[in-house]
Amino acid sequence: MDTKKLDAALIELVEKRIQLSGMSYSDERYDELEEQLHDLEDEFIDQYGDYLETALEKVHDTHDMDSDVLLPTAYLAQKYNKVGQHPDGRPIYDVDQKEGVWVETDKFPGKEARLVLIPSPTRFVLSVGKHREEVWKI
Repeated sequence: MDTKKLDAALIELVEKRIQLSGMSYSDERYDELEEQLHDLEDEFIDQYGDYLETALEKVHDTHDMDSDVLLPTAYLAQKYNKVGQHPDGRPIYDVDQKEGVWVETDKFPGKEARLVLIPSPTRFVLSVGKHREEVWKI
């Protein structure tokens, strides 16, 4: 698996989401950008879906998650924040703790847990209240 290409593809998806979130529905370019985003998501799943689903299965097993494993794109946040830059110029992203897919985990019974996919480097982050844990990284 070429992890640099995976991360670059995920960054492209995130950047398209950021661009789309900054537009109103009435913008004449909105529908075109939304279609581009859906095409990018489909390509991402075709290229990296099996690899990331395997990683998600391990995350679910390791963290005693009772929820079903979804397509990796389901774990994308609605909003990403650029919080810095790597020395090679790639942006560093973070998300709000309420982003991601709600998951049930026996490690945090009765608490709202969220699992989210973040690029640069590609990783899954589990958030439970103020507790955040990187549970997988390429």
